[in-house]
Amino acid sequence: MVRTPARQSARSLLSQVASQGRTQRLYIHVPFCFHKCHYCDFYSLVDTRDRQPAFVRRLTDELAALGPLAGPLKSIFVGGGTPSLLAPHLWRDLLRALDERFDLGLIRAGVGEFTVECNPETVTRELLDVFAQGGVNRVSVGAQSFNPAHLKTLERWHDPANVGRAIEMAREAGIRRQSVDLIFAIPGQTLDEWQADLSLALALQTEHISAYALTYEPGTAMAARLARGEFPKADEDIEADMFEATLARLRQAGLDRYEVSNFSKPGAECQHNLGYWRQEAWLAAGPAASGHVGGARWKNIPRLDDYLDHHDAGFAPVMDVELPDPRRALVERLMTGLRLREGVDAQPVVEGAEGLNPGAGKRLLARVAKLKSEGLLETGNALAEGGGTIAATGERWSLTDRGFLVADGIVRGLVGVLGF
Repeated sequence: MVRTPARQSARSLLSQVASQGRTQRLYIHVPFCFHKCHYCDFYSLVDTRDRQPAFVRRLTDELAALGPLAGPLKSIFVGGGTPSLLAPHLWRDLLRALDERFDLGLIRAGVGEFTVECNPETVTRELLDVFAQGGVNRVSVGAQSFNPAHLKTLERWHDPANVGRAIEMAREAGIRRQSVDLIFAIPGQTLDEWQADLSLALALQTEHISAYALTYEPGTAMAARLARGEFPKADEDIEADMFEATLARLRQAGLDRYEVSNFSKPGAECQHNLGYWRQEAWLAAGPAASGHVGGARWKNIPRLDDYLDHHDAGFAPVMDVELPDPRRALVERLMTGLRLREGVDAQPVVEGAEGLNPGAGKRLLARVAKLKSEGLLETGNALAEGGGTIAATGERWSLTDRGFLVADGIVRGLVGVLGF
């Protein structure tokens, strides 16, 4: 990884990769929250200085700088933080800036996707009307659980009934797509309680559900509480039972898994996130937003004051810059591709591995064959090797249901044999 000075601007980085073509996806990070949830490791803050107007003005400048680098947008995703905490009049300003600086034709036509993350406690009909008028056609509502006791453990402060109200208001406003986020393996949670959460989410008749196992990210309050012994982690067997129950229950309801933790009705997958997992390019705006263009990766500095104070023709200060690297790109293709039900195209992976490290392609094929024999991975067409070359015509590798249970370990093993 190439570490850059803290005050480097995205302008110098993007000038190096702008020739790769115009980017068609955009991520925007809104950092404000009214309360910091204990499990969350995304950059967010409880703002006591009323900097929302200044943030939107600064964000508008950044969007103006990024606009010329974008083609017709296939997707916009606004995350946080709590994007729905921004006041409606500020959202109007933000949506107007997007409309002026970017080609939203695909989104307006219903071909593209424009998602905003929402907290059910901060959603109002006025706000959702503003969203719909500005082109938002998908909302992702953070339910996490419908059980008040488990919400308290997570430090989520919303009335579970407001999840359904938010979904219904979105529909009334004309936002035709909705998703619900859930978390399982919460300390003290039983399998029956998780099944009840799934049933309540399905009763909302949304087309998309994200179901994540609780993780204890370093630096979060949840990790600190675990270390202090305030509660035990969920038993691994119970967590596995919850994982399998999720698959069975959601499939029964017509929502199939298309990624490790994401389930949808056919055609209702989150197109923006698919772009991430397929290693497509996206621009990034807002503090802590991460971007990927031309094989380069970067992250806007996750400090609101720095973001507000730094002006380089609108571009933000960045950190954690990774310049294009074929080895990293190959590893990322494996890591993210195998998260998807569609899997990963084998031929470029095998040929790329062999070209970067002779022998790595053969080791990779051997590991894949072993995983297949264990029922953890599926393959399509037969792999062929001859004349000192490796071919994998039309081959795709994808994890089985059993494989998804241990996806992280499988990916680590495949990456390990590359020898990079």
